[in-house]
Amino acid sequence: MHKIKTYITEELKFSNQTIEEMRINSEKFYKLISQRRSVRDFDNKSFDVNIINNAILSAGTAPSGANLQPWHFVVIKNKLIKNKIKIAAEKEEEEFYNLKAPQEWLDALKPLGTDPKKDFLEKAPYLIAIFEKKYSINGNQKVKNYYVRESVGIATGILISCLHLSGLAMLTHTPSPMNFLNKILNRPNNEKPFVLLVVGYPDKKAKIPKFAKEKKYLDEISTFL
Repeated sequence: MHKIKTYITEELKFSNQTIEEMRINSEKFYKLISQRRSVRDFDNKSFDVNIINNAILSAGTAPSGANLQPWHFVVIKNKLIKNKIKIAAEKEEEEFYNLKAPQEWLDALKPLGTDPKKDFLEKAPYLIAIFEKKYSINGNQKVKNYYVRESVGIATGILISCLHLSGLAMLTHTPSPMNFLNKILNRPNNEKPFVLLVVGYPDKKAKIPKFAKEKKYLDEISTFL
């Protein structure tokens, strides 16, 4: 006799707010998240790792293709591992700046004052390496994941939002390619590095380029039909 698989549905838990409460909450969130800026100068002051735990759990609530949740987060505090990542990332960045990047890209980066040196990878108390899983392994079976980059991108956005609202600063770092992260962090071949998130308190001397403060207006980034 074959067993019939049943799917138990759960009642949707939805917050019933008044229209005014919804408007106020959306405005509060915008005011808080609008203060987020990428930081390249970090203080090495430590903080409670439970903040990162909660941010990752929040990221894990993101929608994903077929609810397969194709992501993995590696949290790095170990100084030796951070040093290995810094050395490997700077090697990739040297090739990028000197050999790979077209002049147009270099011109776009110039106002930020960036260069191949990435000292923040060691100074910041935590790094979070985010991996996208092209497929998962269930026993000996390979399970294809769907809409992987879209799913991991949404999860990363939630992670960044939670960290920012918790009072931390961060930088999305994407040396290209990032395959060295698989080797250093001992991650399997079905995982591909998506972004390396640098997390901590900003250094007291940290500055934001003036142009980086300017965000596009609503009518520049949206169309209402």
